[in-house]
Amino acid sequence: MNPPANPWLLAAGAGSLAAAAAHVACIFGGADWYRFLGAGNRMAAAVERGAMLPNVITAGIAGILLVWALIAFSAAGLMVRLPLLRVALVLISAVLLLRAAAVFVPSLWLPEHTSTFRAVSSALVFALGACFAIGTVAAWPSLSTRS
Repeated sequence: MNPPANPWLLAAGAGSLAAAAAHVACIFGGADWYRFLGAGNRMAAAVERGAMLPNVITAGIAGILLVWALIAFSAAGLMVRLPLLRVALVLISAVLLLRAAAVFVPSLWLPEHTSTFRAVSSALVFALGACFAIGTVAAWPSLSTRS
């Protein structure tokens, strides 16, 4: 009998999928979605002008988030084991937790990002990073390259 899947990594995967979906929604929803989800007026205005760069950047972020979801689900045992899971999980956790800590460094933010956006986005990223980090610690023994 297989052990139950790691709930922290399941949450990390689901959160990554949700974040990817929000980014894809911006691409299809247009400038209003970019504004609503906090991308800022410069990105939204570029979309309104027909520039492709905002959508390319957003699609790239969505792609990264999808890969992170696959990594989380792989580490949770829901799919084939991907290579370098330990390294990937540690790096993903670090990236997310460092991004969450950016809330304390005002110079990293665009002037159009409100304090509410900074706080909410950082809290969401912190929650996702915590799921990855706690799930990684819990799964660490089962992620050995020798298993």
